[in-house]
Amino acid sequence: MTAIIVGLLLTLALSIAVMAVVFIPARRQGRDILTARGERVVVRVRMSADSAAKGTSGLMPGGRKKAS
Repeated sequence: MTAIIVGLLLTLALSIAVMAVVFIPARRQGRDILTARGERVVVRVRMSADSAAKGTSGLMPGGRKKAS
């Protein structure tokens, strides 16, 4: 079990390192990370997450309500 957890943590660390190697130089050069299509997907996901949060905010007693 310990070997599996250590393996997962090593894989996670390696993936973060690879992303940093790609992401940091691109940001320094002023390049956008996402394409125009990727930006549209992010906006759509945010909008659907916000609408889902609004729809379910009243369902849980004691839940925090957003100030509009």
